[in-house]
Amino acid sequence: MLQFFSKYKFFAIVLFVLSAIIISIIYSILKPNRVLPVYEPDMVNTELVDSTVQYIRKYHKIPDFKLTNQNGEEVTQQNYKDKIYVADFFFTTCQTICPIMTGHMKEVQEQLIDDGDVLLLSHSVTPKIDSVARLKKYALEKGVDDTKWNLVTGDKKQIYDLARKSYLAAKSDGDGGAYDMVHTENFVLVDKKKRIRGFYDGTNPEEIDRLLDDIKILKKENKK
Repeated sequence: MLQFFSKYKFFAIVLFVLSAIIISIIYSILKPNRVLPVYEPDMVNTELVDSTVQYIRKYHKIPDFKLTNQNGEEVTQQNYKDKIYVADFFFTTCQTICPIMTGHMKEVQEQLIDDGDVLLLSHSVTPKIDSVARLKKYALEKGVDDTKWNLVTGDKKQIYDLARKSYLAAKSDGDGGAYDMVHTENFVLVDKKKRIRGFYDGTNPEEIDRLLDDIKILKKENKK
């Protein structure tokens, strides 16, 4: 009996390896690739969606905008054309969640610094305070790469409408007036077609890992 197994030992090993390869191939074929959802306003927690857009079920996209970055340059949707990008909302004088979010956004910047397909966009929610000069100082202090990451200021109502009606990222209601305030921890993943593909807690390291994984998934989708 031992002589029999010894004689066919090589054959058995080859058969085992081939079987493992075949099973692996079948598994990879049958296992569907993960696809990120396209978020429409009616899919998102109503607390995060302005009442004027809660009914929208399809074709929701980030609209055109015109803001100013830390270098005094105009930033519009054209700067993000055919790009995947991560957006958030912050203010330079914030001492609570914003420093954590900025640190995590810098981590995303570092992880993707050589990836020309992915950009970052941070909107100031106190645009009167956050002048170009203040944004520039903040950018230098936080290690912002100007080629990768825009910190933008501009018309308050436009920024607040973007937060509530476009990025669906802010729980508070308001009209963008003098006493209105948006304070949100959300990072929003936007694809090359200006559609929302994910929401992430910008204060949570595990959520940043999930964001980076989702960007990889999105990049594969774009290659198809």
